[in-house]
Amino acid sequence: MIKPRYPVYVISKSRWKECHTANFMADDDVDFHLVVEPQEAQKYRNRYGSERVIETPFSNLGLGGIPVRNFVWEHSVTEGHARHWIFDDNIRSIRRWNKGWRIPCDSNPALACVEDFTERYENIAISGLQYVANAVDAETQPPYYLNCHVYSALLIRNDIPYRWRGRYNEDTDLCLQVLSGGWCTVCVNAFLIQKIASMKMKGGNTDELYKGDGRLKMARSLERMWPLVVTTDRRYKRPQHVVHKNWKLFGTPLKRREDIDWDNMQPNEYGLKLMAETEVKSTALRKLLDESNDNART
Repeated sequence: MIKPRYPVYVISKSRWKECHTANFMADDDVDFHLVVEPQEAQKYRNRYGSERVIETPFSNLGLGGIPVRNFVWEHSVTEGHARHWIFDDNIRSIRRWNKGWRIPCDSNPALACVEDFTERYENIAISGLQYVANAVDAETQPPYYLNCHVYSALLIRNDIPYRWRGRYNEDTDLCLQVLSGGWCTVCVNAFLIQKIASMKMKGGNTDELYKGDGRLKMARSLERMWPLVVTTDRRYKRPQHVVHKNWKLFGTPLKRREDIDWDNMQPNEYGLKLMAETEVKSTALRKLLDESNDNART
């Protein structure tokens, strides 16, 4: 079976009963680490197995996901890896974008494909998967977007001189750090994540970050850090930071590796193939297909 070469970390808090990302990765037999705080570790072990759980050396710092994200980064460096995957815990599946269809697919070859694409270039600091909700235009959507935000499912190069920081909007901030330093980011559209929207699930950082005027504080804090790039607006009936066209300020092109024979590269389907619904035997994939069909009818 094709597997990702870099370690896969899922960070989670207070969602041991229903950690969606861990659920689909376990169904797909992905080798992943579930990174949790000590006071909840046994509950996660009981649900997902001791071999998957890594405990952080801290708990309840009130700083959102920043401490655990940097802990994951240093853990992967200590283990000798050049990159690492980090996933939020509210992702339900990975999909293959094909001719306008968002098709359930195995996670292992999807992640391996993104890794191989990333490794073809010298200057990609962050790559990752697009949201299903943002994959809407079958005619014009390219296989990836260059130099923009990457959220929730990131493949990060370990030797870049940046880290997660602040308390709010850490993913946007990290991408802006990288782009301002002359590196590239790649948001892959060929594979998508089906993510549950923020504040729709209990647990995580919902109570720590989003309650009260948390949304306005989040937007304003990013605007203060990046005043030439970010503004605060009202979108989706709530305060929201906006980068919008300012992403176009970052025009660093991809730099191809010189040790690759680009003229003779061959297609690689990574073992993936389109299947008729009647051919699907996996219970997990069958459930996703049924949900997709229900959504298409509503």
